[in-house]
Parts: sequence; C-alpha cells; structure tokens
Amino acid sequence: MKKRVLTIALASFLISGAVSMGQEAGSLSLTLKEAQDFALRNNKSVLAARADVAASRAAVWETISAALPQVSASGSFVNNLKLMTTLLPGEFFGQPGTKIPVTFGSQFNSSATVQASMLLFNAPLLIGIETSKLATKLTEESLTKSELDTRESVSTAYYLILVSEKSLEILDGNISNLKETLKSTKAMFAAGMAESTDVDQMASNVTMVENSRSSLLRTNELNYNLLRFQLGVNPNTGIKLTETLESLTDQVNVEALLAQEFNLNNNIDYKLVLGQEQISSLALKTEKSSVLPTLSGFYSYGTNGMGDKVSELRWFPNAMAGLQISVPIFASGQRFSQIRRAKINLDKARTTTDMVTDQLLLQEKQLRYNLINANEQYLSQKDNVEVSQRVYASMENKFRQGMASSLELTQANSLYLEAENNYISSLMNLLQTKLALDKLMNNI
Repeated sequence: MKKRVLTIALASFLISGAVSMGQEAGSLSLTLKEAQDFALRNNKSVLAARADVAASRAAVWETISAALPQVSASGSFVNNLKLMTTLLPGEFFGQPGTKIPVTFGSQFNSSATVQASMLLFNAPLLIGIETSKLATKLTEESLTKSELDTRESVSTAYYLILVSEKSLEILDGNISNLKETLKSTKAMFAAGMAESTDVDQMASNVTMVENSRSSLLRTNELNYNLLRFQLGVNPNTGIKLTETLESLTDQVNVEALLAQEFNLNNNIDYKLVLGQEQISSLALKTEKSSVLPTLSGFYSYGTNGMGDKVSELRWFPNAMAGLQISVPIFASGQRFSQIRRAKINLDKARTTTDMVTDQLLLQEKQLRYNLINANEQYLSQKDNVEVSQRVYASMENKFRQGMASSLELTQANSLYLEAENNYISSLMNLLQTKLALDKLMNNI
C-alpha cells in the first residue's frame, strides 16, 4: 500500500513539474498561472495541436524532397532455361530454299543499373513548397490559438470554483447566524415573547439556505470536474486553489487595461484568417503556373552480363544522360476554369479577412465599454453588500428585542443574500471581461 502511494505521488510530481503538491498523493495545489501552465502541458486539445504542427513540418520536407535529386538502383539475374529459336533463310548458310533454325542469346543474363533524376524546373512544385511552409506556420498559429483557448477555459473554471466557494462561505456564515437566531427565537417563544409562527419562519429560513448550500456544493463539484478536464488529469485528482477572488480582483488594473493599444497584427484570429488569404493567393499562383513547362534531367549507368556459365559472364557497360521537357499546350479550357475558380476563392478569402478585421475592431471597443461597466457595477455592488449587512444586523437586533417581525427579518436576510450574490456575480463579470480583453490583446 505504501509503495502504491509513493508511486502515485511520484507520477503526480513528474506530471506537474514545478507545481506544488498537496499533502495527499494525487492532489494538486495551484495558483491560476500554475493551472494554466499545467494545462498547456497536459490538455488533450493542446497535445493534438502540437501533433498537427509536427505532422505539418514533416509534410514540408515531403514536398521539398520531390524537388531534390532522386537516385534509384535496380538489378536482375535471368536463367534462360530454354533459349528462343527462330528460323533464318538458308541463303545465309549456303542452303537456298530452306529455313535454318537458329538459337539466339546466352544461358545466363544479368544486369545492374543506377539512375539519377532531378526536376530542374517545375513551377507548381516550387509554389507547393512555399504553400507547405505557410501551412506549417498556420498550424503553429492554430496551436497558439488552442493554447489561448485553454488558458481562457482554465481561468473561467478557476473563477467559477472560487465564486462557488465564496458563495458557500457566505451561506455557511448565514446558516450559522440563522441557527443562532432560531435558537434565540425558540427561547423567546418559551418565554412567551415570540409566537410559534416566528419559530416556524426561522426554521424555514434555515432549511431554505441549507438547501441552497447543498445545491451549490453539487455545482462546485461540477466546476472542479470542468477544471480537471481542462488540466487533463484523472477525474479523482484532488485540486486545491491557492488564490482567492479578492487577490485576483486586486490584480485588475482597469486604467492600465484601457490604456493598452490594440495591435490587430498580434491577434491570433486575424493571423489565422490572413494566413488563409495567403494560402488562397498561393493556390491561384499554382493554377497560373500550370501553363509553364516542366524540365527534368536524368543520368543512368548500367552494365549487362551474358554467358552460358555464371562464372564466365561477359560484362558490357552502358550509360546515358539527357533532358526531358514537358510543355502544356491544350487542356480544353480546364486550366482556365481552375484559374478562375482559384481567383474567386482568393476574392472570397479577402472579403473574409476584411469582415474579421471589422469584427475585431468592433469587439475591441465593446470589450472596453464592458470593462468600464463591469468595474462600475463591481464597486456599486461592493458598497451595496456593506449596506445590506448593516440593515440585516440592525433588523436582527430589532427582532431579538421584539421590535421587528420574523417576516421583516426574513426579508432583510433575503436582501442581504441577494446583495452578496449580486456582488459575487459582478466580481465574476469583472474578471471575465478582463479575461476577454486580455485574450483579444493576446495577453493571457
């Protein structure tokens, strides 16, 4: 059993790298940055994107190799079990008017040949090499996008867990306070200072908040499972978050965020759509270059061996070199149609680039407005929580003195919980708005 625990702990340490380990084997203790970095090493989508990059790089060399010299060798050995016989006019042998059977060849024939060839000029192939290099660049950009998406998803899951746990903390405090009030109400009822309906109302309040807590616990576990999925770890892995909502909110500098300049060329979505436009441009060049001739060169050297005994073969070398050119002349309009279609695709790609550019510029403005509104809402809800806490404390004090009804206390408690919920929601909205702007700026 001890050996198994040590094995799990060692495996978890190797996976997490610099991430600090919890006391329990198979658990992770993570800041937000550590969670993001951990996910980039283990998230399945990111791993698949890295495999695409490796495959694309291999495809580049596959294309380049077609333009490099190609060398091949071949050999043969033939045993002519029965040589071919043919009839020749007898005049060759002084026997006119007859046919003389004559056998040609030797019992054994052997040959060995080495041939080298190389494309000297092939425009579509040269453009294809350029296209494959650009395709590799696009897969690398796709990997970057996958990493950005993963960082964003990890951050969102991290925020959701912190929000749930903050809400649980508030509910626990509220439940403890309500139970204390229920206990006081029962004592007041026993002393004839409260009615039975007051006791029932307080008991109902406790039950209602406890049910909300149970539901929130289940939601929080779902949030942890979402984070485990993004991290690429086992569903049973324990996770402890070492940052709080307040510490993350303190890092939000609205003025600095709004002062950032938006560089369209740094946005990953713009890079990808621009790359697709470049791919379409190269596709048009490829179709246009198909009307150009293709030139290749070759050299071959070989030797043939012949004889009636294997040990007595006579060898005769041969060699040749040459050039081969292929010139397209007429294709029944097929090339013209292909060029036209490629041009249409390029125009479509350019339109898409313009559309994405407009969308990103509009999104930038909208996210800046959202950040300002989210910050104002956060500050407003933060003040509202303080007010609702004072109102609830005052109403609770009045209830214990018999100056307020249980219904009024219930309403004050509901308003307090609503204020806390609105505050946490505004805090979450602020963090998510900042996250969206950071992603647009490629700053995650």
